[in-house]
Amino acid sequence: MKEQQKMKPWNVRIGINPISWSNDDLPALGGETSLDTALSEGAEIGYQGFELGNKFPREPEALKAKLAEYGVACVSGWYSGRLAEGGLEEEIARCHEHMAKLQHNGCKVAVYGEVAGSIQGAMDVPLAQRPRFADDAQWQAYGQRLSSFGEHLQARYGLTLAYHHHMGAYVESPEDVDRLMAVTGPTVGLLFDTGHAYYGGAQDPVVLLKKHLSRVVHVHCKDVRAQVVALARNDGWSFLDGVLNGTFTVPGDGVIDFERVLRTLHGGGYEGWLVVEAEQDPAVAPSFEYAAKGYQTLARLVAQINPA
Repeated sequence: MKEQQKMKPWNVRIGINPISWSNDDLPALGGETSLDTALSEGAEIGYQGFELGNKFPREPEALKAKLAEYGVACVSGWYSGRLAEGGLEEEIARCHEHMAKLQHNGCKVAVYGEVAGSIQGAMDVPLAQRPRFADDAQWQAYGQRLSSFGEHLQARYGLTLAYHHHMGAYVESPEDVDRLMAVTGPTVGLLFDTGHAYYGGAQDPVVLLKKHLSRVVHVHCKDVRAQVVALARNDGWSFLDGVLNGTFTVPGDGVIDFERVLRTLHGGGYEGWLVVEAEQDPAVAPSFEYAAKGYQTLARLVAQINPA
C-alpha cells in the first residue's frame, strides 16, 4: 500500500511572481516593463500561473480576462495585513475587495503578509530594527486574531490563510515561525519561503520546513547568494539594500538545495503551487533569463520526483 501511495502523481504546479519583471517595493526596478511582457514571457517559459502584483487589473472579471489571454492561472496575491497592531473586525472589513477577487479567480490560498510595523519597505532602516512582540501575551493575542481571521477567510471566501514569514516584520526568524505556529490554530497555514527562511537564520531551510510541514499550504521558491546575505547581516543593511545588492535569486542560482526542499514537500504530502519569487534588479539579472532558469530547475526536479 505504501508503494502504491509513493507512485501517485505529485499534484503540484509551477508558478511565478511578477517581481522577476517589476518590483512593487522598488518601482524603479523594472518599472518600464509592461504586464503583458511579464505574462507573455512567463507563459512562453512554461509557468502555469502568476501571483499578483500592482500592474494587474484590480476588478475581478478584468483580471480573469487578462490572465486568460495568456492561458495562465491566478495563483494568489499578497494581502497586507495589520493584525499585529490592529483589530479583527477592521481587518475583516478591509480585506473584502482583495479576497473576493482571489475567490472569483479560483485561488485556494491568500498570501498574508504582516505589514504593521514592518520595515521591509524602508531603504534606510537596518533589519535589526524590525518589530518584535514584547511578551507571551502579545504573541497569544496575535495568534488568536490570526486564527479568527483565517476562519473568516475559509468560511466567507473558501480561502486558506497562507502566512508569509518575511524579513523586516514581526515573524522573521525560525524561532518566530515556531512561535507563530504554536499560537495559531489550523485555520492559519504557513507560506514557506526558502529564501526568507535562510536569510532569517535557518542555515538549512529544510530543518525548519520539516518542523512545520503539516501546516505548509503555499511555497515560495527563492534562492540566496550566501556571500551577499553574510554582508547584509554583518554590515547592517536594510531589506531593500539587500535586494538591490542581490541577496535573492531564482532556484538553481544560489546555495539552497531545492532537491531536498522538494523531496521533503513531496514526502510530506504537499500539494499546491511552487512559486518562483526572487526580488532582483532586472537590469542586472535579466527577467526572461532568470525566470527561465528558475522554471527549468524546478521542472527538472519535479520530473525526477514525480513518477507520472
